[in-house]
Amino acid sequence: MLCRLALGDNAIDATSFTAIRLGSGAVVLALILWFSMPKQPQTTTGSWRGALMLFIYAAAFSFAYVSLETGIGALILFASVQLTMIIASQLKGHKLHVSEWLGVTIAFSGFVYLVLPTLTEPSFIGFILMMSAGIAWGCYSLIGQGSCNPLSDTTYNFIKSIPFVVLLLGFTLSQTSLSSYGVGLAVLSGVVTSAIGYTIWYHVLTKISTVQASVVQLIVPVIATFGGVIFANEVVTLHIILSSTLILGGIIIVLIGQKIYQTQLSD
Repeated sequence: MLCRLALGDNAIDATSFTAIRLGSGAVVLALILWFSMPKQPQTTTGSWRGALMLFIYAAAFSFAYVSLETGIGALILFASVQLTMIIASQLKGHKLHVSEWLGVTIAFSGFVYLVLPTLTEPSFIGFILMMSAGIAWGCYSLIGQGSCNPLSDTTYNFIKSIPFVVLLLGFTLSQTSLSSYGVGLAVLSGVVTSAIGYTIWYHVLTKISTVQASVVQLIVPVIATFGGVIFANEVVTLHIILSSTLILGGIIIVLIGQKIYQTQLSD
């Protein structure tokens, strides 16, 4: 939502939004890591692969929203994430249980129903960019499942993404367009929803399966929707209630179903 607000109002260009988002995130995470080092020893330093996936996600995401509406962009993004992580799970040898397929189907159906009123025909370039962002985020999440120190890994992933940002700036410097409003949204996106949010996400990833991780992310649009109700005085409709129920119900089915399946295997 922050990205769409900034780019939709032409308050900032896509490259600058990406650069400020990742740069501000790197600075804040580095400070947090530095102050927490006595309590949390540095054991890992992220990876260049993780940094590249983070950069591709952030950059493709920003450029995609130049030509996409919020609803269709979210649909393409989450569909790509879901497919990437489920396919990866299958390749690792984890065959989805019937309950997992049922839960994923219900949750994704609820998500489609949630964004359905806002869907418009996407531009081809926007579609490719957002699909790339979804695949990159799926890969970034998969890498995070092996994290031993989420804060350290996330911090160094952000720091290591900076060279890619500089390279992008070199190609698009002439297109720079800034405003205080756009910069503020980019910093907010980098510091709060990216830096802090992704650290928490890496911590969660070490405790859940790939399938669970893929479907749990569908709760994000539900949170965003109710955030609009709370902070933007938007109205709670039957459409919102039904779609949210489907999404949350599907997630619960996946979480409970997999636990039952694992219990059966152990027995």
